[in-house]
Amino acid sequence: MLMDLIQGGFNRYMLMATVLSIPTIIIALCFHESAHGWIAYKMGDSTARNFGRITMNPVKHFDLMGFLCMLFFGFGWAKPVPVNSRNFRNPKWGMVFTALAGPVSNLLLALGGMLIFQTANLFLTESVFSMVIWYFLYYFCFLNIYLAVFNLLPVPPFDGSRIFFAFLPSKAYFAIMKYERVILIVVLILLWTGIISLPFGWLADRIFEGFAWLTSHPANLISSLINK
Repeated sequence: MLMDLIQGGFNRYMLMATVLSIPTIIIALCFHESAHGWIAYKMGDSTARNFGRITMNPVKHFDLMGFLCMLFFGFGWAKPVPVNSRNFRNPKWGMVFTALAGPVSNLLLALGGMLIFQTANLFLTESVFSMVIWYFLYYFCFLNIYLAVFNLLPVPPFDGSRIFFAFLPSKAYFAIMKYERVILIVVLILLWTGIISLPFGWLADRIFEGFAWLTSHPANLISSLINK
């Protein structure tokens, strides 16, 4: 968002989109991390709950670098939720479901947001207020999908690595995790150059279109009920 504004010069619509993306990022990241903590708790580990991380309070989850990456590039992260896999009733599957919880929560947010977007779009006018609502709902869906997709990358520190590495021997897992910071830097460079952002962006766009198709009929039904 912000990168588009910087590269494209001042544009009031892009500026509005950037401003509206800030609350969207906060909601998406807080919901994402809370979902990790809640599923971990349900799987037997209360560490996140004890640290107060099952909350929508952004102060508990805020990570400056992850927030800026989300604002600039459309992907990012929050402060990782503490998890102790030894507390899980089944350590392997406990980690898999806990890792999956974040991306799945964002996809559910995007799907719900798309339903509201499709319904609201039937009633919005050309007023400034309608434009603000339209942009907010659009970027709410857009950013949640991108956050989910990028977090499924099978490399640390993304959630996909916890899912993928759960099926690796412990020795191999810890050998890879030693290079977590280096891997993150390489991933950021690849995203910056577009080498991996293009295919993941394509996938996110297809999910967006799929959600739009799924919610189009319920939105029309809601509209017809309201107009009766």
